[in-house]
Amino acid sequence: MPIQKVGVVGCGLMGSGIAQVAAQSGFATVVREVSQEVLDKGLKGIEKNLARLVEKGTITEAARGEIRGRLTGTTKLEDFKDCDVVVEAIIEQLPVKRELYAALDGICKPATIFASNTSSLTIIEMATATKRPQRFVGLHFFNPVPVMKLVEVVKSIATDDAVYEEMVEFGAKLGKTPVRASDSTGFIVNRLLVPYLLDAIRALEEGAGSITDIDNSMKLGCGYPMGPFTLLDFVGLDTTYYIADIMFNEFRERRFAPPPLLKRMVLAGWNGRKSGRGFYDYADPTNPKASNL
Repeated sequence: MPIQKVGVVGCGLMGSGIAQVAAQSGFATVVREVSQEVLDKGLKGIEKNLARLVEKGTITEAARGEIRGRLTGTTKLEDFKDCDVVVEAIIEQLPVKRELYAALDGICKPATIFASNTSSLTIIEMATATKRPQRFVGLHFFNPVPVMKLVEVVKSIATDDAVYEEMVEFGAKLGKTPVRASDSTGFIVNRLLVPYLLDAIRALEEGAGSITDIDNSMKLGCGYPMGPFTLLDFVGLDTTYYIADIMFNEFRERRFAPPPLLKRMVLAGWNGRKSGRGFYDYADPTNPKASNL
């Protein structure tokens, strides 16, 4: 049976984006959060995004109504019982994810495909919490989901080939460009991106250049849309630290090891844009200044 109904677990930054894209792509979509308050916040964010698309002329007012009509919010896992695919986008902690999947495994129909939006954990570690590892894949979207065109479709050693191909096709139906990735920590993008970001921090620690000079060097010298420190602040230093730690524990290679400066900044709560300070100080968000480190 073709995929008709999509479930999304988590209505935070990533989950709300995935739910929005699914509903925009014509799928009946149910999105779940742990509380009504958090759910309402996520749904309001989706509504703001859709209103912005109407203002830009990207979609019509009638289309916005249709998209919103395909989207349902819930706080109950039981509402996923008739979904054809369930995409999980919750906290990046393996025990919590395994607990969720074990619960979903007893609720969803046997044909339901499970997909994790994890950016760093291996898929098989989550799949083994269920009785359907053959119907389990990774679907790693990028932030902001409605804008970014890539999705990494991850196949574990247990994923059925036909299920995998179906999910590659599903990624395309969501308007994304699917890339096929193996179940190796960090997949493709973070496997290449994280060492680059960490090496930029090491270059700063070793006095190769200032924050702004290193950022400008990569923007103007390599044509990158933003420098590594601007990107680190956007992604979140705590997020980068967590992902790097997972990758270092997996591969035991220095290129994945979080530099001391990154650890100190995370301990200080300097997590980037979301905290108001990282490699840049966002006291004036329109004119960030390089932090004095």
